[in-house]
Amino acid sequence: MGLLEKIHGPRDLRTLNSSELKILAQEIRQEMIEVVSKNGGHLAPNLGVVELTLALHRVFDSPQDKIVWDVGHQTYVHKLITGRLSRFKTIRQYKGLSGFPKRGESPHDSFETGHSSTSISAAVGFAKARDVLQEKHHVVAVIGDGAMTGGMAYEALNHAGHSETNVIVVLNDNEMSISPNVGAMSTYLNRLRTDPMYDKRKEDLEYLLKRIPGIGNQVAKLASKAKDSLKYLLVPGLLFEELGFTYLGPIDGHDQALVEEVLEQAKNKKCPVLVHVVTRKGKGYKPAEENPDIFHGIGPFDAETGKVTKKPAPPTYTAVFGDTLCKLARENSQIVAITAAMAGGTGLNKFAGEFPERFFDVGIAEQHAITFAAGLAFGGLKPVVAIYSSFYQRAYDQVLHDVCLQNANVVLAIDRAGVVGDDGPTHHGVFDISFLRIIPNLVFMAPKDENELRHMLYTAIKHNGPVALRYPRSAGQGVVLDERLAEIPIGKAEVMRDGRDITLIGVGLTVHTCLLAAQELRHLGVDAAVINLRYINPLDRNVLSHYARLTKKIITVEDHSLKGGMGSAILEFLEEEGINGVAVERLGYPGFVDQGPIPQLFMAHGLSVKGIVKAVERLKPFRRVAPSQDGSAS
Repeated sequence: MGLLEKIHGPRDLRTLNSSELKILAQEIRQEMIEVVSKNGGHLAPNLGVVELTLALHRVFDSPQDKIVWDVGHQTYVHKLITGRLSRFKTIRQYKGLSGFPKRGESPHDSFETGHSSTSISAAVGFAKARDVLQEKHHVVAVIGDGAMTGGMAYEALNHAGHSETNVIVVLNDNEMSISPNVGAMSTYLNRLRTDPMYDKRKEDLEYLLKRIPGIGNQVAKLASKAKDSLKYLLVPGLLFEELGFTYLGPIDGHDQALVEEVLEQAKNKKCPVLVHVVTRKGKGYKPAEENPDIFHGIGPFDAETGKVTKKPAPPTYTAVFGDTLCKLARENSQIVAITAAMAGGTGLNKFAGEFPERFFDVGIAEQHAITFAAGLAFGGLKPVVAIYSSFYQRAYDQVLHDVCLQNANVVLAIDRAGVVGDDGPTHHGVFDISFLRIIPNLVFMAPKDENELRHMLYTAIKHNGPVALRYPRSAGQGVVLDERLAEIPIGKAEVMRDGRDITLIGVGLTVHTCLLAAQELRHLGVDAAVINLRYINPLDRNVLSHYARLTKKIITVEDHSLKGGMGSAILEFLEEEGINGVAVERLGYPGFVDQGPIPQLFMAHGLSVKGIVKAVERLKPFRRVAPSQDGSAS
C-alpha cells in the first residue's frame, strides 16, 4: 500500500515528514496521469499544483477553513486527499466525480466553480459571513494568473482591500491559462517572477544610503519622505499593495516547505494578504511540461508516450468555422476576429497566424470583448467574436445593450452550443437560445451540419446588423463541403421531408436525428414532416403555419433547455398566430445537465431516435400511411 491510500483526509497529511511528502506528491502525479490518460481531463493544471495543494491542506483546517478554487479545473489533487481516492477513476464520467468542485461531493468543496475569476468574490463573501457571525476561521482563494485577466477579480480585490477584509488570496502563477496569457497583468507578473531579488531592493537601498559618510542619515530621511516614489520603483506587488493587500512573494510553488512557511505568515496576519506562488504547469510529466496548452484539457492519451488517442472523424464544427473565416477574411479586409483567451479552443489559431493585425485576444474578459467588438463595428470593421456558449452568459448586458440596442454590425460565433460532455453543467451551452432569442435586432441561426455552417457564416458576414451563430463542440456530419458559398435567406427554414401526420422540428444537431426518426416512423405507418428550423429568430412563419395547420401535431427537438428554448418559441408563435388545437411536445433538457458522453446525455433526455419515436407515440398521430410487407411505406 502506497502513501496515497493512507490519506483519508487532510489531517492525515500533517503526520508526514518532508521525505514522505515528496513520495506522496509523486504518487499523486502518477495516479492523475493514469486516470486522465483513460478518461481525459485537465492534466497540466493539476500536475502544477500538487505541492501547493498539499501545503494548503497542511496549513489550513478544511472544511472549517474555506478554500475556494478559481475555475476549479485544478482540484484533482484536492479531491484525492479529501477522501475521494476510491472514486477518482470515475472522474468526469457519467454519474461519477465531477472534474470541478462540487458541494454535493464533499464538505471540502466549499464553492462550485467552472468559470474564471470568481474565487476572490466568493472568498470575500465567506469572510464577511464569518465576521458577521463572529466565527473564527480562515478563508483562502486560489486563483491562477490567467484568471487575473478577468475584471471580476479586480472588483473583488478592490472591495476586500478597501474594507480590510481578513482574506488570503493565493495567486498561482504558471505563466499561462489555456492559451498564453495576454495583457498588462501578464507582463507585470512576468516582471515579478523573473526578478526574485526584487523584494529586497528597498531595504538594501536604505541600508546603502545610511552608509554614505557624513550625510547618509540625512539622505535616508529625505528618501523616506519620497517613500511613494521609491515604492513605485522598487517594491514588488505594488498593484496589490495599493489595493490594500499585504503582498508576499513571489515564491517557488514546488518548494513545499517554503510554501507552508509563507502560508503560515499569511495565516497570522489580520488583513488582506496576497501570496504570489510561481509553479510550472505540467510539473513532473515531461509531455505536459513541454506542451502545457495541449495537456490543459485533453482527451485519452498514451500515458507512456503522451501521444493523444484520436479516432478518425470528420473535422469539428470549430475547425470548419476557423477555416471558413480565414477564407472569407482573404476576400474581405474588414473582417476581424476576437476571442477571450480561447484562440485554440474557438478555432481562431489559423486566423491569428494569417492575419495577426486583425486578430484580438482580449484575455478572460468576455464583457470587454463584446463592447470592444461594437466599437470596432462602428469604426468601420466587421468583427466576429468567437466565445463558448456558457461564457456568453458573462457578457449578456453587453450583447443586449452595446451590440443589439445599437444594431451593431457584429457576428457572435457561439461555440460549444448544447451539451459538451465530460466538463458538465458549468460548461454545457444549454441556455443561449433562451437568453438570446428574445433580444430585438438579433438574427439567430444554427446549422444542421458543417456545410450549412459555412453558408451561415457567409450570410452573417453579408448581413448588416447583429447575428448570432450557434454550433456544437462535436465533429461534423462528414458531409461534402461546397466550394462556393451562398447566402441563406434570413428567416427561411428548410423542409427536409414532407409529411401529413406529424411535424418534427429540429435545430442544429437534432435535425439529423429527426430525419432518422422520420425513417423509423415511416416503418410504423406514420408520415412525419421534418423541418430544419435554421433561424431561431426570425422564425419562418409561413412554413411553421402550414405544417401546424396540416398535421396538428408538433414535436420540437433541441439540444438546449426546455424553458425559453426553441420549443417555447414555437408555442409563442402558435399563440401569436391564433393557431389552435395543435398538440406540441417539446424535447430538451428540464434543467442543469450532469456530465457524461454526449450520446449518453442525448439518450437520457429523449433526444435520440428512440426518444423521438416514443414522443410521437404519446401524441398518437393519425396513421395515414400503411407499411408494406417489406417494411417500407406504400
